[in-house]
Amino acid sequence: MKLFLIFGVILFLTSCKSSYLKYDKIEQLNKNDEFEKQVKIIPAGLAPTTLPESGVAKKAPTQIPSEVKSKGKKRKTKLANKKNEVAATQREPDLEDTEGFGLARRPLVDPFRVGEEVVHDVHYFKVSAGELAFKVEPFVEVNGQKSYSFATEIRSGRMFSSFYSVDDRAVTLMDFNLMIPRVFTLDVKESAQLRQAKSYFDFDQMKATYWEKKVTEKDGKEEKKLQWDILSYSQNVFSTLFYMRLFKWEVGKQYSFRVAHDQENLTFKGTALRKEKLKTEAGEFSTIVVKPEMMVKGLFKPMGDIYIWLSDDDRKYILRIECSIRIGTLVSEVVKLNPGQP
Repeated sequence: MKLFLIFGVILFLTSCKSSYLKYDKIEQLNKNDEFEKQVKIIPAGLAPTTLPESGVAKKAPTQIPSEVKSKGKKRKTKLANKKNEVAATQREPDLEDTEGFGLARRPLVDPFRVGEEVVHDVHYFKVSAGELAFKVEPFVEVNGQKSYSFATEIRSGRMFSSFYSVDDRAVTLMDFNLMIPRVFTLDVKESAQLRQAKSYFDFDQMKATYWEKKVTEKDGKEEKKLQWDILSYSQNVFSTLFYMRLFKWEVGKQYSFRVAHDQENLTFKGTALRKEKLKTEAGEFSTIVVKPEMMVKGLFKPMGDIYIWLSDDDRKYILRIECSIRIGTLVSEVVKLNPGQP
């Protein structure tokens, strides 16, 4: 898994265009009638939610015995208690770690705060190339379900913009209760391309749909649509860096979860290697160093050497990323941190 952030840096390191690509029909890239018919997104609180009183979304996959629907108050009470016991000891899917989670899929301590912003300087051979930011934006409702809004942004710095300009933004909307992504949108504005992409994970039908419209100077306008079957509780490629923050990351322990991307169903595996003090422009932090890997069909998919430094606390901020490339290493490290609302 090479995140689009790292790809963006590599692109403007190897190109020589200083301005964004111009396109006189930019509004056509933003229009997607099919997506808009399936997905309704509004700020949270502006419409009645469809969540039941329990706070768990309807049609959530579960392993709770069907007898819970049996008649009789005593029987219902007994089975309800059994349901709570099962939910407290089992967490779907079973490849995911259970420590730090309560009933269903909510973490006991929520690491996310609206207004959170972690800003990195991305550098190559100690030369600043651009800025990378992870943000937690205000809640929204996706088809009536309360959802987090996570944004990831990358912009080329002043020096590298003279070679290649980058202004990319990805937003993933994750269900508040089930911690699964419903939607992501990608807005790419670069010297070589303009691109708008949208994806919808329909966990009722277990289908992912991806739409993309792109314009390049070389090939002009291109469109594509992908659809494939997904596995329950899969993350998308943009939600991965936020979702991994839910886990404890104990040294020597491996953590796993599902990822659906580009018509593939993958398994993310990350190992906590060590604890380390990290000195940055934003201050000194106690961290846990994680090495991520990706598996497809039981085989490891090459990712190169990537290491991620997470803060060793309940927030698990992403403080540093190192990625080995053909020549040298790209480093992204925190320079500013806003913890968000208390």
